[in-house]
Amino acid sequence: MYIPKYYKVTNVDEIVDFVQNNSFGTIVTIKQGKPIATHLPLGFNKKGDDCYITGHMAYGNPQWRTFAACEDVLVMFQGPHAYISSSWYSRENVPTWNYQAVHMYGKASILEKDELIEELTIMLEKYEKHRENPVLWDKLSPTLLESELKGIVGFKIKVGDIQAAYKLSQNRDETDYTNIIKELQNEGNLNSKQMAELMEKRFKKQI
Repeated sequence: MYIPKYYKVTNVDEIVDFVQNNSFGTIVTIKQGKPIATHLPLGFNKKGDDCYITGHMAYGNPQWRTFAACEDVLVMFQGPHAYISSSWYSRENVPTWNYQAVHMYGKASILEKDELIEELTIMLEKYEKHRENPVLWDKLSPTLLESELKGIVGFKIKVGDIQAAYKLSQNRDETDYTNIIKELQNEGNLNSKQMAELMEKRFKKQI
């Protein structure tokens, strides 16, 4: 991923927090010379000095069969993004687009059944525990679980390289930066509002 110096992020803890909060990712591999991709909710954890992405996909999805031959799997995570009009600047310029993106590369392998169950248990806990009637692993019937396990394949990716870009108008002066926040808040769509909140939070940290 091309990352200009203004936008490069290297703080691992910050990147991990981003991935945990934007965990619906895209996995890219190569099949017969052609890139293929799957969009999935993913887990992320650290074991010692190693980082792992975990997840599962349908048994019928051919992508998991490409893991063995792929030296590196690409996983992409994306945060808020929004169009930035150059009419919001104090001087003439061209429009652009603000965004957050993290790319991770690593070697993928297939999970054993007990590892898959652990991954599914953790995922359900993450997305269900705060709900009024949480659907957790130990609350589902063994018959249903065994049936569903036959239809999926679990995987883990040992992360070898991380690239992160947060393009948040860091190259603009304070006047333009604060005006961009104001204009984004007035755009009336969720992505623009989320970007405005993100930029405002960053600005307050620097004060």
